[in-house]
Amino acid sequence: MPEIPEALQEQIGKAAVLVEALPYIQQFRGRTFLIKLGGSAMEDASLLDALVRDAVLLEAVGIQPVIVHGGGKAISRAMEREGIEAEFVSGMRVTDGRSIEIVERTLGGEVNARLVDIAKGNGARSVGVSGREVFTAERLSGRAADGAPVDLGYVGSVVSCETDTLEALIAYETLPVVSPLAAEAGTGATLNVNADLAASALARSLKVAKLVYISDVLGVHRDPGDPETLIESIACGEVEDLAGQGVISGGMLPKLRSAVDAIGAGVGKVHLIDGRIRHSLLLEIFTKTGVGTEIRP
Repeated sequence: MPEIPEALQEQIGKAAVLVEALPYIQQFRGRTFLIKLGGSAMEDASLLDALVRDAVLLEAVGIQPVIVHGGGKAISRAMEREGIEAEFVSGMRVTDGRSIEIVERTLGGEVNARLVDIAKGNGARSVGVSGREVFTAERLSGRAADGAPVDLGYVGSVVSCETDTLEALIAYETLPVVSPLAAEAGTGATLNVNADLAASALARSLKVAKLVYISDVLGVHRDPGDPETLIESIACGEVEDLAGQGVISGGMLPKLRSAVDAIGAGVGKVHLIDGRIRHSLLLEIFTKTGVGTEIRP
């Protein structure tokens, strides 16, 4: 064997990464992935650019990504500028008539537009889609600490998805970026919806190969205080047992239950990854071990 310069060894290492990705590219070419963007990465320009660029790379190798995004912190900032104090009940933002106007303007005119610009800046065809064109929802009621019902205002739960527009964009190799808004059934009023639940509903309707939740949590840990206890893979049938053991609790439990429901409705797998880790999306999809937790049938 010839003596290989260090710089060339580094290039050979990069080629090896591409070779490792090859079977995954072949397996998922032509399939649709639903990527839910949220967490601190939405506030970090460098991380957000990297995540969207990774989604563009998926499209470039023949995988069809659809992005559903959050935007809670941007909404809170916009409401603060308007002198409106944020109020949450049951984890949901109380949204009155004035607030829903700010929510719609912020998600569409600021957050969604920014993501589309990043995708286009990385060479993709991309279109922003208001969730109103996709999601129909019914109003939700919250529960106070004492169990009393609370009117959340213009907050909804998705009851159906209209996917024709998204499927047409996918067919034209265009990356759709969808905001978590919905039209109220019957009235057509704009409702604010939880982005995780909107993503799950859309993933079920599209029957995607993968639903990827990008947040600030590196999957599920047997011991939340020990990063070395990451559970790399969980079968749907194990979720309730882990919940009973206290391994899955708090906000993670409804997310995993929605993952189980999504897989039951035809989604291939669900992945939970940390967007603060650069290229976590590619590492989870294109390597044997991944970097987060997958939920499998």
